[in-house]
Amino acid sequence: MSQLTQEINKRRTFAIISHPDAGKTTLTEKLLLFGGAIHVAGAVKSNKIKKTATSDWMEIEKQRGISVATSVMAFDYACTSQSTLPGVESDGQEHQYKINILDTPGHQDFAEDTYRTLTAVDSVIIVIDCAKGVETQTRKLMEVCRMRNTPVIVFINKMDREGKDPFDLIDEVEKELKITCRPLTWPINIGERFKGVYNLFESSLNLYTPSKQTISESVAIQSLDDPLLDERVGERDAEKLREDVELLSGVYPDFDKEAYLDGQLAPVFFGSALNNFGVRELLDCFCQIAPSPKPTKTVERIVQPEEQEFAGFVFKIHANMDSNHRSCIAFVKVCSGKFERGIYYKHVRLGQKMRFSAPTCFMAQKKEVVDECWPGDIVGLPDNGGTFKIGDTITSGEDLHFTGIPSFSPELFMYIENADPMKAKQLAKGIDQLMDEGVAQVFINQFNGRKVIGTVGQLQFEVIQYRLEHEYNAKCRWEPIRLYKACWMQTDDEEQLRDFKRRKMQFMATDKEGRDVFLAESGYVLSMAQQDFPHIKFHFTSEF
Repeated sequence: MSQLTQEINKRRTFAIISHPDAGKTTLTEKLLLFGGAIHVAGAVKSNKIKKTATSDWMEIEKQRGISVATSVMAFDYACTSQSTLPGVESDGQEHQYKINILDTPGHQDFAEDTYRTLTAVDSVIIVIDCAKGVETQTRKLMEVCRMRNTPVIVFINKMDREGKDPFDLIDEVEKELKITCRPLTWPINIGERFKGVYNLFESSLNLYTPSKQTISESVAIQSLDDPLLDERVGERDAEKLREDVELLSGVYPDFDKEAYLDGQLAPVFFGSALNNFGVRELLDCFCQIAPSPKPTKTVERIVQPEEQEFAGFVFKIHANMDSNHRSCIAFVKVCSGKFERGIYYKHVRLGQKMRFSAPTCFMAQKKEVVDECWPGDIVGLPDNGGTFKIGDTITSGEDLHFTGIPSFSPELFMYIENADPMKAKQLAKGIDQLMDEGVAQVFINQFNGRKVIGTVGQLQFEVIQYRLEHEYNAKCRWEPIRLYKACWMQTDDEEQLRDFKRRKMQFMATDKEGRDVFLAESGYVLSMAQQDFPHIKFHFTSEF
């Protein structure tokens, strides 16, 4: 077996998604703890532990207790395969895996960042709060997974709190997320009476001991008839567990690995991420059933990970990762071949050869220079001159264009004004770099020269203002503007375009690339423009 194939088989690249406050970032934190990447896990919203989550490294994330940007983290994990499931190899040997986690924002105002992240992963873990069940944002994110046939695992969190009946929860997941479920662990009670979970994946019992910092031990039992079960959880709970597991076998289909990989079947795990419970079972099972890097579509052809030639695409840009250097980082998903430090690669959009002397891998904000990366890995490339845009392709030389990277038209608009005339240069640089991230867009009104910022959510304005002040030492203020849509225009009729721009001069703007954009006041104004100028096509995304 070649080194390339070995490295591909070791990789597991996945995103953790959920509705806000379901425990997504806490689960990420505990997965890192099990992988040995961190030694003490931080509580996202804890007054007692003065430590924030590793993946929430931006100041505003620490203060709000929410994720506002996708974090990328990698660690090695040794897993001993002991599965009793059909179709899952179990040799009792220890296997090494390279885990790449992308912790995404749950808040709907940052959905665009999450949607783009889903283009860079091979599978997904969905976190659901046992008390709240399936929530709005979870449904939307699942739709994106369904469009791409992404394999999903469901982790039902906060079982140590009062919540819905486990059977009701699984029925809700099946109905709301439109996917068949198969529980691979099963809880013993819930809330204050929660005693642990029975692991159907390895036929073992895991007893619950509340602890945010330590890992609970599992108890090996021969079968559900083992007297040790009654001894550890009590006769009544043991009998209830036996009945539940028997019912599971009758109600839910057997685990089918192929159905899972096709995105048709979701394994379900129960636990409490905050208390480290149920996380090891999830991680062990994930390593054994989740897909290694998969083929990726491009306009020209399908790229296979086993190909010798390197190819990858930029799915995220983050400004100001290091405030001392005002540096931007372009996050590249390696799709095929081996990426090597110091080698010349082709930037397809620019048609230029580029060499990267300091490519990095990440543990949230902490980064280290790497010499090589393999398919499935996320590599960070320094981008100080605005060289990269979301969706850019880098290859060993072939012209490829990766597809399916979404771009959204802004829904909310504000004028941005300089609140400190002495810091005009810092403000301009801050706006320039933050807009490169792709979660907000800047338009320059051609009538009055003012800058208009467009976003898909109100919270983004607060984040931009906060980051400008605390990362770029520039203050801004917002002025409301009533706009309906930003419309990019396409036409072969130059005369009609000139006429349109003359009549709509007050609402004409240019975007960051210098393209004409019509800032429509209302749906009525837009429909009249479409009617009066039939040779002009109005697009609601800059990608057309």
